[in-house]
Amino acid sequence: MKRVALHNLGCKVNAYETEAMGQLLKDAGYEIVPFDEGADFYIINTCTVTNIADRKSRQMLHRARKLNPDAVVAAVGCYVQTAGENIWEDGSVDLVIGNNKKKDLVSILEAYERGSKAEALIDINHTKEYEGLFVTEQADHTRAYVKVQDGCNQFCSYCIIPFARGRVRSRAPEEIRKEIEQLSEGGCREVVLTGIHLSSYGVDLEGVKLLSLIEMVQEIPGIRRIRLGSLEPRIITEEFAEALRKMDKFCPHFHLSLQSGCDAVLARMNRRYTTAEYEKACGILRHVFEDPALTTDVIAGFPGETEEEFSETEAFLRRIAFFQTHIFKYSKRKGTKAASMSGQITEAVKGERSRRLLALNEIHERQYLERRIGRQSEILVEEAMEISGVSYQTGHTREYCRAVFVSDKDLSGQIVRAFGEKVLENGLLLCKLL
Repeated sequence: MKRVALHNLGCKVNAYETEAMGQLLKDAGYEIVPFDEGADFYIINTCTVTNIADRKSRQMLHRARKLNPDAVVAAVGCYVQTAGENIWEDGSVDLVIGNNKKKDLVSILEAYERGSKAEALIDINHTKEYEGLFVTEQADHTRAYVKVQDGCNQFCSYCIIPFARGRVRSRAPEEIRKEIEQLSEGGCREVVLTGIHLSSYGVDLEGVKLLSLIEMVQEIPGIRRIRLGSLEPRIITEEFAEALRKMDKFCPHFHLSLQSGCDAVLARMNRRYTTAEYEKACGILRHVFEDPALTTDVIAGFPGETEEEFSETEAFLRRIAFFQTHIFKYSKRKGTKAASMSGQITEAVKGERSRRLLALNEIHERQYLERRIGRQSEILVEEAMEISGVSYQTGHTREYCRAVFVSDKDLSGQIVRAFGEKVLENGLLLCKLL
């Protein structure tokens, strides 16, 4: 039995695809082994979202080569699509497999061993095919990420992903239903719908939109909770939010990409909304749902960002008061418009602005958690474990051993990290979602 080690870099979509490739290999008779144990084949699912991601991808390919110089090292995915001939230059790679060819991994490996060419690539920017990867087993048996969409048509000025993933391609609803039904039969109780640009789901299908997909998942037996990946603010309308509120399985955690709280910077980024539109979306969600968890991403130090423009972002974040803000220092990405923009910000300034936003995020996170702790309902441990498949940490439990059940992703873990013994002294048994 040939031994295969897989390693994933990057986003949840990549993680899903790595799981799917592992399942293909396992079904074909390969033995999946830990990366450091030594293998006959190394499959590195690469990322290219930043120059740092490119470097990490190259490092993992080098590491695989050092672990077993005689192994077949395959570079797979996004870095492969953008690196061109450079991917061969240091001799670490034997085989390259681009996006939309991962589904053919087993046949490509077999053909390579028979002496076929060492490259499986298509022009990702000129395909309308949705790659038919399928996952029916998950390492986490209670939560599953389900990829429903690929590609992006947005072309933000800092982003290389449309060139690595191609145009928007949506997965057929019946295929999604089939996968989730099988996951449910295997014990999965929670699904997270994810994609490269999830809000675009259905634009290339007739009569299908993201909301109709969520409504379909709501009806699948055995699934108790539905979550969504990152959304664009323009998808949030009163009708959309009200429809979600009526679904008893939907968890009100919304990750709305922001990137900047300044309209001038958003325009340079080619983001297709204004701060007013974004704030309106947040207002709708807070009107329809009781204190939903709103999270976002922000880039610090985008080219040309003045101190005044950055201050606008700070003020916007204070006004919205997100539960959590993920802060990224701008990283120049070769091949994007932003990389050649004037007014590149020094690392020192980017670092200082990032620290200011991180400090603000810590304040907002604590405020949100304090509100949630104050009103969390308690349910029996047995029921919590049945619903979410939790592992739990005991503190000073009450007479009937109850648990705080948290609907937001990993929120209980956030509470433990933020408050530690203060929570345990309150006599609560916290359930941490796996």
